[in-house]
Amino acid sequence: MTEAKHTITKQWQILNGTTIKIIAMVLMVLDHIHQMYAADGAPLWLTMLGRPVFPLFLFIAADSFFYTKNRVAYMKRLLLASWGMTVLTALLSILLPNPDVVLMNNAFSTFFVAGVYVQAWDWLVRGIQERKLTLIVKSLVAGLLPILCAAPLLVVGGLTINAQIPFVLIRILAFVSLLLPSIMTVEGGPIMVLLGVLFYVFRKRRVLQIFILLLISGAVFILNRGGIQWLMCGAAIPMLLYNGEKGAGRKQLFYIFYPAHIVLLYVCATIFPI
Repeated sequence: MTEAKHTITKQWQILNGTTIKIIAMVLMVLDHIHQMYAADGAPLWLTMLGRPVFPLFLFIAADSFFYTKNRVAYMKRLLLASWGMTVLTALLSILLPNPDVVLMNNAFSTFFVAGVYVQAWDWLVRGIQERKLTLIVKSLVAGLLPILCAAPLLVVGGLTINAQIPFVLIRILAFVSLLLPSIMTVEGGPIMVLLGVLFYVFRKRRVLQIFILLLISGAVFILNRGGIQWLMCGAAIPMLLYNGEKGAGRKQLFYIFYPAHIVLLYVCATIFPI
């Protein structure tokens, strides 16, 4: 990753991409332990420690998206993983219901939508630089798609007020709608998508990336009147320590670990509550 030069003192840069992923995965497990066992009294500090997880994965994903040799394959992998998580969480909720846990975990959908906007950004920049209208149009269309994908859910919402429509049909339509990654329904919402895109746009400006993280964290604190989501600003520390190197890689690790630990924790919380 020779292109990603940052103005951070070399001696601080002790973390590579793989190390940051592992740190984020450990914090993610703590966060999801709270999610699954909150009704049983799991302490709030577990999920507080997990707030930096999403920004850290988005930070590393920004570099990954830039350096991947095949963006189409990368996006297909994220989309398939998103569909898989939607199906998996739906099946778990049906086969092993737990009224204390709402399974809406699908970070893959957020990464996918962020990737769509990153590609739209690249097309827009190239279109302006090369004065190619086709690229600008492609950028605009790509930017509209994640918004239009929210339309089916709005339709489902309208159908719920009609008592003549079977509830089973509404649930099926809602499930199908969730297979369409939308900026309004992805985990973390539009803020995380925006953060992922800005991390990509300013990937060569580490200090600016951190400033954006802190700025958005502050806005979240003000808009939510406190809460804990603003603690995602803690991601700034590993970002400062990132040396720009990929590390061991282990590309498939997150794709396997993420759904696996969700399933394990959910099953344990349902069968063996504290």
